[in-house]
Amino acid sequence: MPTFNYVALDARGKETRGSIDVANQMEALGRIKEMGFHPTKVTAAVAEKSGSKGQGGAKGGSGPKKASKGFTIPGFGGKVKVKVLTSFTRQLATLVDAGLPLLRGLRVLQKQERSPVLKRILGDLAMSIEGGSTFSEALAQHPKVFNRLYVNMVKAGELGGVLEVVLNRLSEFMEKAQKIKGKVIAAMFYPAAVMTVAGGILVLLMVVVVPKFKLIFQDMLEGAPLPAFTNFVLSISDVIAKNFLLTAGIVAGVVILFKFFIKTKFGRRVFDKSKLIFPLVGPVISKVAISRFTRTLGTLVSSGVPILQALTIVKETAGNVIVGNAVAAVHESVKEGETITAPLEASGVFPPMVISMVDVGEQTGALPEMLMRIADNFDEEVDNAVSAMTSLLEPIMIVFLAVVVGSIVIALFLPLITLIDNLGGSGDGKKGDD
Repeated sequence: MPTFNYVALDARGKETRGSIDVANQMEALGRIKEMGFHPTKVTAAVAEKSGSKGQGGAKGGSGPKKASKGFTIPGFGGKVKVKVLTSFTRQLATLVDAGLPLLRGLRVLQKQERSPVLKRILGDLAMSIEGGSTFSEALAQHPKVFNRLYVNMVKAGELGGVLEVVLNRLSEFMEKAQKIKGKVIAAMFYPAAVMTVAGGILVLLMVVVVPKFKLIFQDMLEGAPLPAFTNFVLSISDVIAKNFLLTAGIVAGVVILFKFFIKTKFGRRVFDKSKLIFPLVGPVISKVAISRFTRTLGTLVSSGVPILQALTIVKETAGNVIVGNAVAAVHESVKEGETITAPLEASGVFPPMVISMVDVGEQTGALPEMLMRIADNFDEEVDNAVSAMTSLLEPIMIVFLAVVVGSIVIALFLPLITLIDNLGGSGDGKKGDD
């Protein structure tokens, strides 16, 4: 008899894992529910050859398919772009809403899909459904492409008989999340491009131009002392030019150490906290995090996902440790039968307006609608914050580059000014002698 591994939530929302020996996946789901758990993922374990041969008929045919998928799919290593996945979700929602059976819809989308990774996955999804799996169970076999938010929303849509509605909500959620991400990336592209070009120009000045001026000064001044500021700039140029590989290695080492630091628990907490309070960029990141939290939670709850399970998913998709810890505190509060607003207020991440609106939504029983309204409001605030950030970054970059480049130019011109003064003084002395 084949073995199925499962991940499930108990009545308190705590995740539990285990394995069970049953004939097929549907029976595994029923047995897990009888145990009082809410299954979130059920996968066939790698079957032994004897077990595979022992199954006959249609069920036996589906068993090996799932077993082979169990060890081939995770190692395939393919990912699908969010834009492609969003388009697929929107198209599938349209087909299902039009009355086309899910299996036929997947086959239609598989034929026209250009992404080879998604095309292969759509074929696997169709095979799993033909073998008796539900759509959410088939999606759970591909965690690299379909995250827990996606799988659980589809599961809720299947249980409620509103799969097309959930798919539409899911596609809208993904489109809005991608739109916000695109706006932030577009806003940061110009400053990043300017700083990259400016950095290249500064390296060129310090490595190529400034050393040539040093040789000119030595010939023109004939051993006369250079101004202190000029000596300072020339010394920096010497260090960079003569130890270019070492300097580049030090910079690369700092970057690598920083990446290792933020991978630690303490480093990630410090980095995420600093991102929320950093000038100019901090307000944008904070608003994006709040918008993501409220939209994700609102979408999950309105789709029928249990609140504790929804909070667990939101914590995993928060993208910020500080926000994730706040969501974890909310999860514990709800599990103990308390309100959502108290831990939100204690976190210090969410502004009073958000806390007040969540409190009103919780008291009136319209929490999902209120969360979506907060998300829409903060999407607009993200636009305003991005515009304010870019308008402030431009003059700051101009002043910074003017100071740096101007300092190098002044350092190079100071010896020339001294030389011109000396020539002028000697000319005046000769006229006086005449």
